[in-house]
Amino acid sequence: MLMTENELFNTLALLQVEGVGDIVAKKLIAHFGNAENIFKAKKASLLAVEGVGEVLYRNLQNKEAFTIAQKEMDFIRESGIKPLYFQEREYPERLKHCIDGPVLLFGSGNINMEGKKTVSIVGTRQMTSYGSDFYRRLIEDLAPLNPVIISGFAYGVDIHAHCVAMENNLQTIGVVAHGLNQIYPKPHKKYMARMEQDGGFLTEFWSYSSPDKENFVKRNRIVAGIAEATVIVESSDKGGSLITANFANDYNRDVFAVPGRVSDKYSQGCNNLIKTQKANLLTSAADLIYMMNWDIQEKKTKTVQKQLFVTLEPEEQKIYDYLLKQGKEQMDIIALECGIPVFKVSSLLLNMELKGVIRPLPGKMFEAI
Repeated sequence: MLMTENELFNTLALLQVEGVGDIVAKKLIAHFGNAENIFKAKKASLLAVEGVGEVLYRNLQNKEAFTIAQKEMDFIRESGIKPLYFQEREYPERLKHCIDGPVLLFGSGNINMEGKKTVSIVGTRQMTSYGSDFYRRLIEDLAPLNPVIISGFAYGVDIHAHCVAMENNLQTIGVVAHGLNQIYPKPHKKYMARMEQDGGFLTEFWSYSSPDKENFVKRNRIVAGIAEATVIVESSDKGGSLITANFANDYNRDVFAVPGRVSDKYSQGCNNLIKTQKANLLTSAADLIYMMNWDIQEKKTKTVQKQLFVTLEPEEQKIYDYLLKQGKEQMDIIALECGIPVFKVSSLLLNMELKGVIRPLPGKMFEAI
């Protein structure tokens, strides 16, 4: 269900309050139910929320936030922008599990990631023929699985990944570091209409936001958090691609890097990721498919006879029943669906594995036996 205009207006205003970022906004919304209730709350109720002090309370009284929010509302309405709220079904599912994921995303085009495999492909802007040949084969070989290809719409690997995805009739999404009233880099404007036919653009930045340097780092966390897997095709020993890889690791996502010769400048970053075990070595689409467990057929629903031979604690039984129904799932999704903290789920899964009722799978997945 999409949020109402009133809910959007108040959420926009909340995000304009000084001292309110995505994490604080989510905490306040969780406490009060929605942004409008936050602005209506009494001082004592606000100060009772952990992390809210006198300064933030005073900032919440500043009506200038509503003036800026109204301007953005007008832009959204006039430009046909689709806002995506973090509690809505349409909001990218995997980004919901990132603590610093945006409260609001702004989208254009025809984006639909529900139930689809998602791969972020990033790399250097100074792409070589080696990198070009690899990502082209990778996307072509993944095409039968109909994945969504995500990247940053930048020069080099990014834009070429988008183009090869379109050549293979795959949905592709560009995550940009500015508002949707502009496009950067400008020469890539010619690709916009085609991308928006099946896919499009996402950003957390408002219409007045320019592609400033710090915005690209924030953009990279979305590229990493939105996908099941992040692939680094080519990278020097420094750069945005390595930042994206670090974000993906922090979010417990699978990271893959394409190895290269030790003497090649734009293979140094990838080789270091593999050497330090921050990325899986990727030599072909088959590696990705295997590690992500995409080539294993869904298991038929299993009987519960296993319960006759082992004793499960209540929370273990809850997880086991969920996996029987689901077939297989990642740990963070298990935690979310079963209502159990991730740190506790990790321990429970280990105990259940020792009891012989579940087994781990590639791609940080688990299934019931």
